[in-house]
Amino acid sequence: MIHIDGSYGEGGGQVLRTSLSLAAITGQPILIENIRAGRKKPGLAAQHLTSVRAAAAICQAEIRGDALGSKTLEFIPSATTQAGDYTFDVSDALQGRSAGAITLVLQTILLPLALADGDSKVILRGGTQVAFSPPFTYIEQVYLPTLKRMGVQAEVRLNAWGWYPQGGGEAELLVSGGTTLSGINLWERGKLQQVRGLAVVTELPSHIPQRMASRAENLLREAKLKATVQPLRGRGVAPGAGMFLTAEYENSLSGAGAVGRVGLPAEKVAEMACQELIDFHKSGAPIDVHLADQLLLPAALANDASQYRVAEISTHLTTNAWVIQQFGLAQITVDEAEKLVAIAPLTKESEVRSQKSE
Repeated sequence: MIHIDGSYGEGGGQVLRTSLSLAAITGQPILIENIRAGRKKPGLAAQHLTSVRAAAAICQAEIRGDALGSKTLEFIPSATTQAGDYTFDVSDALQGRSAGAITLVLQTILLPLALADGDSKVILRGGTQVAFSPPFTYIEQVYLPTLKRMGVQAEVRLNAWGWYPQGGGEAELLVSGGTTLSGINLWERGKLQQVRGLAVVTELPSHIPQRMASRAENLLREAKLKATVQPLRGRGVAPGAGMFLTAEYENSLSGAGAVGRVGLPAEKVAEMACQELIDFHKSGAPIDVHLADQLLLPAALANDASQYRVAEISTHLTTNAWVIQQFGLAQITVDEAEKLVAIAPLTKESEVRSQKSE
């Protein structure tokens, strides 16, 4: 059994999700202690508990400690990951509606299902745009297209938007199994091709997304970034608003976003999203801070090495690298001075055993 200290590094949910993904893929039993010790409310929240149960469902794992607030979890897979049709609802963890992020559940089970034999369809219900989590639009327009370059065949469809605190969103994930992953090398992003955006609201007047879209286009034009932002009134069970931007370069993709809240003007939401994108553009890097740590796991499972340059070396990245190395699957080197990340998968059994013994 691999022991994982959930308090390591940034001490958040990424330790849990990566550990669950790798346990499902490798069949290795794991014990995670001090879960989310670095958070204001440590232990398993609704989206984390849903991720645990989702990972357990796809590999028929025996689990102990699967309860809200639990700080310790045993996860013992009893079968290889099974492709199929699944439904995971974050609100089941709370016996009511929840805005826990379904994108985090998606990222937990995506690679195990992609590597499994057969195709899968997963319905996910909960929050689609949640603070401190990748928004659905980022998954759709940045994360999955980048993983496609590495061999992952998956697509998502949004049926309803879900905002904090009511949730109620729904998305479908379609995954083609039998994936063989290849590495990715991104040193230069090339020229900016376009910036496209979405200003979306649910259960709010149509002038609000129009104001967000107009403000964003003006700000990006001032920054000499030509952009087209679409205003949209979407489907959802409660009021909510958000701005999401995608920058498409010759060699890479990046995303930025902001979620509205009561008392925050529509124009301010647009300004927050635009500032994040403008700051990234100025960095000159091909990979944004969010994608930097999200690429580690597929790169570690690939058949060949990966190298990429990032806008920022975050504690999310270094923590995720540490977790992956506990499974002995790859050697990950992070050059903080040059902001370079190198992943060398360990494909020989002797190398894996050596890494585990360390």
